[in-house]
Amino acid sequence: MTAHDTLGEFLDGYVQILAEASTTGRRLTRDELQSRRDLGTKAAASGYGWRVLVREHLTASRTGWPTAATPDSVLSVIAQAIDAFADGYERAQRLVIRQEEAARREFIDDLLHGRGDSGHLAARAEQFGLRLSRAHAVAVAEGPAKYDETDPVPRQVEDALFGRFENRRILFTTKDGRMVCIAPGDQGDVLTHFAKQAHAATDGGQVAIGRPRPGAVGIGHSYEEALNALDVAQRMGFEDPLLRAADLLVFPVLARDRQALMDLVRSTLSPLERARGGAQPLLDTLTAYFDTGCVAAETARRLSLSVRALTYRLERIHTLTGTDPTAPAHRYTLQTAVIGARLLDWPTRPL
Repeated sequence: MTAHDTLGEFLDGYVQILAEASTTGRRLTRDELQSRRDLGTKAAASGYGWRVLVREHLTASRTGWPTAATPDSVLSVIAQAIDAFADGYERAQRLVIRQEEAARREFIDDLLHGRGDSGHLAARAEQFGLRLSRAHAVAVAEGPAKYDETDPVPRQVEDALFGRFENRRILFTTKDGRMVCIAPGDQGDVLTHFAKQAHAATDGGQVAIGRPRPGAVGIGHSYEEALNALDVAQRMGFEDPLLRAADLLVFPVLARDRQALMDLVRSTLSPLERARGGAQPLLDTLTAYFDTGCVAAETARRLSLSVRALTYRLERIHTLTGTDPTAPAHRYTLQTAVIGARLLDWPTRPL
């Protein structure tokens, strides 16, 4: 059987319709149009390309051209028939695209949240360019707006990413309004480039990179680390464009026992609430002091204070809390409490 014979099934009844409708000059009936749509749908599902199908219609039109009809009438019927055929073909194509998008989204959700059988995930991952036998790391970019894959910003980042690394086994997507890139753990240049492009495209958004982890479950863990790094950065006021979860491990450790952290903040810092103006100004002083490595002159400059005024504030903190921020023996407890306050959003949010 030739390809022509196989394609003929998608033109079933076409020559007859062409002869009858063009000879009388009528338009195609509803049933005739629907039969063309159904055949278009069937052709798309069979995997035939649009160009060869149109060529087959034109060949059949030339072979079965009704000599009793006017050229305008014949061309009108050809246009109606091919248009209905195209409508069915395009509907089938759109359905396939939607199904593929749904399958891809389901796979990404299962992968990032660690759902499903690992063997099944690995098999599906091959379809999307990942080999789960390798360790992977996940980078998450967060901008001022929420994005999906149809927005210009993610498309710009994706084009820049695959334009440089088109042969790498990487996956780009969006999730919960953020951009996500998954790459082999030994290819840090991919995620660094993603971070650079995402930061530029979002006008200063932040990107966090989780640690490389093996297997399908490891990708979910790396993703969660990246999300936690973004959350820590927001709570702590970190403005670095690139955050690495490996550099921020102390913060999840502190936050893991929330009750103990609340007790530490309450017992160490709550006396600051008795100060004039409340606890926040003195807490900001401690934050700046520890961020500068306890250098008084630099702390004063950051706070737009004189060194003398800064010294007074530090003495006031000592008086209220009984803990001296300038004494090395007290510094660790006080600094840990300050970090805890920022993680807990205290004193804005009462303990």
